[in-house]
Amino acid sequence: VSLQVLRHEEFEEGCKATCNGPYDGKWSKTMVGYGPEDNHFVAELTYNYGIGEYRLGNDFLGITLVSSQAVSNAKKMGWPLKEVTSGVFEAEAPGGYKFYLEDKEQLKEDPVWKVTLGVSNLQKSVSYWSGLLGMKIYEKDEEKQRALLGYADNQCKLELKAVGGAVDHGTAFGRIAFSCAKEELPNIEALMKKENQKILTPLVSLDTPGKATVQVVILADPDGHEICFVGDEAFRELSRVDPHGDKLLDDAMAADNSDKWFAEHNMKKVSA
Repeated sequence: VSLQVLRHEEFEEGCKATCNGPYDGKWSKTMVGYGPEDNHFVAELTYNYGIGEYRLGNDFLGITLVSSQAVSNAKKMGWPLKEVTSGVFEAEAPGGYKFYLEDKEQLKEDPVWKVTLGVSNLQKSVSYWSGLLGMKIYEKDEEKQRALLGYADNQCKLELKAVGGAVDHGTAFGRIAFSCAKEELPNIEALMKKENQKILTPLVSLDTPGKATVQVVILADPDGHEICFVGDEAFRELSRVDPHGDKLLDDAMAADNSDKWFAEHNMKKVSA
């Protein structure tokens, strides 16, 4: 099983819920995963036309996959791998994002085991994600200053890891999203107001051209990690796998002559 393009969408202006970061121009969104968004963890790749590079911080610490196939694929391609612990290899994606590949047979349908976020205070973060957002604590290691949480045994887990100081979000921008019943969204918003927690985007409807309109509430945890809760009913319609997703992405990449345009004008794309 390999990652696949699940859908691709183009937007002419920035998202009103800053889905593409604090950028106002044309952008695109590509969802990639090992299977449909209903029952797999998927990554949302956002591309801002005209932005050449981003400064990474210590907020997003990597994605861990359990897949001996991924390890063998990387070795076949000559992709640099660093063994960080026995049977676990670190790979760096273009742009600097870290992937950790466990050299074990993929036993589950979705090989994405966990996503790791940096935190400044482990106890405070665990209290937020577990106490307020209702995640189950699967593991907590005070010595290594890490905790593993999740909403269900068969879903991708969230690992919180102390970074030994403040969390720096850099300029790349990202958020983690969960779907829930639409009627839960006002309750989540009300709870955060009651607890004096940060609400970045109060309940709002977001349009995708030609597709479903979804409702979202976007929060920030104690370290400013953005958390999006999206109404599941409309999201299921929006997130259907598009059989033309690959072609739409290929066409968009072929049509994007921004690198050539900037080169011809002796200009560099902006560094965010």
